[in-house]
Amino acid sequence: MSETITTIDIQGKLPKVASGKVRDLFAVDDDTLLFVASDRISAYDVIMENGIPGKGALLTAMSIYWFNYLPQHVPGLKTHYISNTLPSPISTLTTFQDRSMQVRRLRIIPIESIVRGYITGSGWSEYKKSGTVNGIRLPEGLIEGQKLPQALWTPSTKAELGDKDENISPEKAREIIANRTIAARVEELSLQIYEAAAKRAESVGIVLADTKFEFGLDEKDEVVLVDEVLTPDSSRFWPKDTWEQNLGKAQPSFDKQFLRDWLTSNGLKGKEGVKVPEDVVQQTAAKYREAYEKITGKST
Repeated sequence: MSETITTIDIQGKLPKVASGKVRDLFAVDDDTLLFVASDRISAYDVIMENGIPGKGALLTAMSIYWFNYLPQHVPGLKTHYISNTLPSPISTLTTFQDRSMQVRRLRIIPIESIVRGYITGSGWSEYKKSGTVNGIRLPEGLIEGQKLPQALWTPSTKAELGDKDENISPEKAREIIANRTIAARVEELSLQIYEAAAKRAESVGIVLADTKFEFGLDEKDEVVLVDEVLTPDSSRFWPKDTWEQNLGKAQPSFDKQFLRDWLTSNGLKGKEGVKVPEDVVQQTAAKYREAYEKITGKST
């Protein structure tokens, strides 16, 4: 777990399809992609200069856990996950074994599907100004970190690498998707997945405050859960036992919030070229490991 891999080099053995903030995608064949998770970490839409050791393997293992767990608890849910075996052209590159997934190649729905069960982050910022989250009117008098009356579907744009995602109203998301049936299914699945995951997290002492999903469409136009899912990169995880006493202020967390707080307190929010100091790297790595171990019940 100590090695840090920020550049994915598979020696040209498979064609690269895309490179994201964390993952590089390669074509296995016309129907299959290989997702390889690096140890890169981003915050406020900026990739840090250095990575978090072992992070890519943890995110991959955690996503695989959820891809196996969720279809048992969300009726009709399909995922893009196939296996964690390396395809034959790179079967000897065992460095990438623990950080790779073979997945179905699908048409990606062009929004980020965010569900909020608690009011925090950009949702809290908007609420303070206008009493709304993604344009959705909420009751007066909510405090930071409070559980919402019901979980909300609060989508955002899916920005190109280097650009920033923007929160949008559910109605705007439906316009972007341009198919009411598909949009309704994305919203329905997002809320169902959130509820199933929040219940699992709560059972091990974790509050799932919010999370981001991505979806694709298969050849029958059925909505399929894709990308990574319910990891500390895409979710806010809070300790359940201290949640109530921290209402109205920043919650302790098992995710990249520790890094975000360090950046903000040092005037580095949104700045390029930031090298994260070793103590912040190690503490962030420890937060990720703790979330993985609690939720999956496995040790690292």
